[in-house]
Amino acid sequence: MAKLAVNVDHVATLREARRAIEPDPVMAAALAELSGAEGVIVHLREDRRHIKERDLYLLRQTVKTSLNLEMAATDEMVNIALDIRPDVVTLVPERREEVTTEGGLNVLGQMDNIVQATKRLQKAGILISIFVDPEPDQIRASKEKVGADMIEIHTGIYCDAKGEERERELKRILEAVDIAHGLGLIVKAGHGLNYFNIQPLVGIKEIYEFSIGHSIVARAVLVGFERAVREMLEIIKMKR
Repeated sequence: MAKLAVNVDHVATLREARRAIEPDPVMAAALAELSGAEGVIVHLREDRRHIKERDLYLLRQTVKTSLNLEMAATDEMVNIALDIRPDVVTLVPERREEVTTEGGLNVLGQMDNIVQATKRLQKAGILISIFVDPEPDQIRASKEKVGADMIEIHTGIYCDAKGEERERELKRILEAVDIAHGLGLIVKAGHGLNYFNIQPLVGIKEIYEFSIGHSIVARAVLVGFERAVREMLEIIKMKR
């Protein structure tokens, strides 16, 4: 069965809406693990719009499964990662004006920064994942030029598409998974996945892990965090 890693960024988004102390993403991460999730994900942004350094340090002390830090390939973020030592760093694109990450990292266009960040982090024993669109050239560059350990395929376009366009995007993801798996990369998938659109993907045995945040947090508002995580895990388990 594929693993589920839960992104708790938007628990912090709710907290920051009132600049309060709750809800606490650290507590949400603990509940996610208790409910069966096998990873916790957070994105430390340049503007600190949701996750703060305080959250990272506490998560490093409390996460029992795998802590995945999403971040830009900047010196500031690399230094923070080297201090905190997450299990995995996922390199992602970042723009201040975006509401959420809008697409995969342009590996070919930012090769020097990505290679430099990857070498520093891997030297410290941190696994490197790169968030990429389902594009063969970007996937090959992630492995052959950067030396990444894994990739996360951006599923956002697929999730937003409908009808025949969604079928085309699903085919692109399938082809991307095949290429990445053939290169020896660990393959993950995420962005925009919810309790419905994930179902065609969970039967792809080469996908090692699904990274899901917003839909779980949104459902948790209505039914509770533990139930929201368990319902997602049940879908993944049932389809596999």
